[in-house]
Amino acid sequence: MPAVEIRPNIFWIGVNDRTTDLFEGYWPIIPEGVSYNAYIVRGEKTALIDLAKGFKTDEFLAQIANVADIRKLDYIVINHMEPDHTGILSVLRQLAPQAVILGTPRTVEMVASFYQITDNVRAVADGETLHLGPHVLQFVHTPFVHWPETMMTYETTQRVLFSCDGFGGYGALQGGIFDDQYADISFYEREALRYYVNIVATFSRAVLRALEKLSGIPVDVVAPSHGLIWRKEPGRIIELYRRWAGYASGDVERGIALLYGSMYGNTEKMMNAVAQGASKAGIPVEIYDVARTHVSYILPALWTYRGVIVGAPTYEGGLFPPMAHALDVAARKKVQNRKAAYFGSYGWGGGGEQEFRRLAEAMKWEVLETFTFRGGPTVEDLRRGEEFGERFARAVAGG
Repeated sequence: MPAVEIRPNIFWIGVNDRTTDLFEGYWPIIPEGVSYNAYIVRGEKTALIDLAKGFKTDEFLAQIANVADIRKLDYIVINHMEPDHTGILSVLRQLAPQAVILGTPRTVEMVASFYQITDNVRAVADGETLHLGPHVLQFVHTPFVHWPETMMTYETTQRVLFSCDGFGGYGALQGGIFDDQYADISFYEREALRYYVNIVATFSRAVLRALEKLSGIPVDVVAPSHGLIWRKEPGRIIELYRRWAGYASGDVERGIALLYGSMYGNTEKMMNAVAQGASKAGIPVEIYDVARTHVSYILPALWTYRGVIVGAPTYEGGLFPPMAHALDVAARKKVQNRKAAYFGSYGWGGGGEQEFRRLAEAMKWEVLETFTFRGGPTVEDLRRGEEFGERFARAVAGG
C-alpha cells in the first residue's frame, strides 16, 4: 500500500503483515494478519514516529522514501521498544546517522540493550514538546501500555494522537486505513478486543491511568501502531478501551464463556446438555473446545462475561491438560472475580474438580456449583446437567 496523507504533511507509511503465523511468537494471526503502522510528520524538521518489524525493512524503507528523504530525517520517535515496532532501527541508524532517536528514559536504556545504539539518543520528559515548524509534537509517558518504557506522541496543531499499542488491534488493513473507509468495522473491533485481552489486559490499571491522563487532550485522529486509524469516530475506540480496561475490576457483561474439553466424547455429551440448559436464561453463551481453539480466541469471552462454565474430564488425577493451560493463561491475564461452575467425567478416580477449584480460587472465582459423573453420562445425568446449566445461567443473569 502506498503512503497516505492523514492530515497536511502527516503521513501513514505502514506495512501489512499477512505471513507471520504467531504475534509475539504465541498469538495466532492467520488469517487475520496485522499492520505495523508508522508515520512521518514533515515540516521544517521531519520526524518518523514508530517503525516496523525487521523482516519488513525493504518495504518500510520504500514507504519512507515516498514522502521523505531518509538521509535527511531529523528525528526518530520510539513510542515503544518491542521489536515489532523497532526491528529496522539498526538499518535505519546506518542510513540516517544524523537523526536523533527520542524516547522515554527507559527507552534510551533499552535502545542500548536491544540494538547497542548509544549515540544521538535522547530522553524526552513527560509533557515535553518538540517544534518541527509548523507541527508540534508533545510526548505523553504512558508506562505499561504495555511495556514500562511506552509513551504516546500527540501532534498538537492537527490533534493527532500516535498512540502506539494503545487503541490498536490485529487485522491487516484491507485497502483502506481509516475507520470511515469500511462499511462494517465489526472485524476490526473484534480483533481490537482480542488484541487488548491478549496483549494489554494484564496492564488494565495502567490503561485507565493513561486514559485519565489523556482526558483533557482534544483528539481528532487516533493513529495506533496496529489496526485502523480512527478519524471519523476517534472517541469510539477510546471508549471501547475504557470499557475493556474497566472489566478488570468493574462489572462485566451478563453472559457465559463455556469452555470444554473431551477425550472420548463423554464430557462433550454433557456439555451439550449443560449448554441447552444455560440457553434458557436468555443471556449469551459462547462455547469453546479448548483442545482445538487457541486460547487467544477464548480470552475475549472470558474477559467480557461474568460467568464461566468449565467442562473437562479428569486426566491422570488432575484437570484435562488443555483446560489447565487455558485457565493458566486466564490467570496470567488477570481474569478475576467471575462466577464459575465445573462439570466433568472421570474413570476410576477424580481429581479434575480439585485442580479446577485450586485454579479458580487463585483467580478469585466464585464457584457456585460442580457436577461430576463416572464414565459415560446416563439419561438421568444429562437431565441433571441441563438443570445445572440453567441454574448457573440464571444466577449469572440475575446478578
